[in-house]
Amino acid sequence: MVSVTNQKLTAFLETEKENLLDDWNKKVLLSDDDPYKEKVKDNAASMFNIILDVFSKSEAELDDHLQKLAFLVADERAEANINIGEFVFNTNLGRSVIYKYMNKLNIEKETLQYSIEKINYCFDYFLYYAVSYYEQQKNKVIEEKNQFIDSTHKDRLTILGQMTSSFIHEFRNPLTSIQGFIQLLKSDHPEMKYLDIISNELGQLNFQISQYLLLSKKELIGKEKTVFSLNVMLEEVLAFLYPSILDAKVKVIKETEIDMEICGYADEIRQVLINIIFNAIDVLSQYRDDPVITIKSSPINNTHIKMEITNNGPMIPDSLLKSIFEPFVTTKKLGTGLGLFVCREIIEKHKGILTCTSETDLTTFVILLPNGSHK
Repeated sequence: MVSVTNQKLTAFLETEKENLLDDWNKKVLLSDDDPYKEKVKDNAASMFNIILDVFSKSEAELDDHLQKLAFLVADERAEANINIGEFVFNTNLGRSVIYKYMNKLNIEKETLQYSIEKINYCFDYFLYYAVSYYEQQKNKVIEEKNQFIDSTHKDRLTILGQMTSSFIHEFRNPLTSIQGFIQLLKSDHPEMKYLDIISNELGQLNFQISQYLLLSKKELIGKEKTVFSLNVMLEEVLAFLYPSILDAKVKVIKETEIDMEICGYADEIRQVLINIIFNAIDVLSQYRDDPVITIKSSPINNTHIKMEITNNGPMIPDSLLKSIFEPFVTTKKLGTGLGLFVCREIIEKHKGILTCTSETDLTTFVILLPNGSHK
């Protein structure tokens, strides 16, 4: 009985094909700017032909036809950049028109149930394949656009970085000359006021410039690592920062009895120590009347050196601690947020680790580096 009904239904739909498609196409929604609106009729006819085969083809064969048509239509919808809801509406409209024509046969619904389920199978899977593929295509377009934007942005950043590096080099040359003349003035006129202040300010400016240069410059071909004493370098750094230490009345406690050697780029490691200690001095000068910085170093398993730089300044909030080594993160009103970022880049380049922990009145930066015997 079902087979006879299906044959009768298929024959009827083939007879009514022209009228049914005409009825379907008159009711579809079409955007005026849709470049594929002329193909809507062809796509409707293709879908209708699949429906005619619904009783004679296996599900695997139907799926193959449905997928091919769905991918074709989805590509057109994605390229046309038309709301996918319009396509879904038009597809379900075709389903409704087919059911309306089926009612003309006056066959009991119970007898038609199998036919309805097969037709629903075709429409449901066609919509599933089409909408899924449409989303993939749209996401692909968005991803390609984002990649283009990222690529363009990186190119601009590269150019900006090159310009900045060049500008900083040009700025540094007259700065060096000014510092030289300041030293001459101090030698010839030791009684002249404010020369120490000017010299110190120029030193800090040169210090900030060095951070930008370390961030932007590439590795120089032929640049080699050297083995140097950590204790000697620490003394050099503290001597350089002595005016700031004195001005902030910071007590520096050193626990570095054992001399250890590091293999690396001395100027960069020096910059790391200057950054971390100077940051501590700056914070302590605003926070405590009894500021203390403690510097400890110790060997770890004869392969690494551990240095801890601790200050009794305020606790760094957890939210900031998680991003403290990211670029442009700073608590200073006039800070660049590059100092600690540069420090981490340098330490990691030396195959080391830089971390920070903080609690009430105790913040510690820990530097772990290979020692000089393990290059």
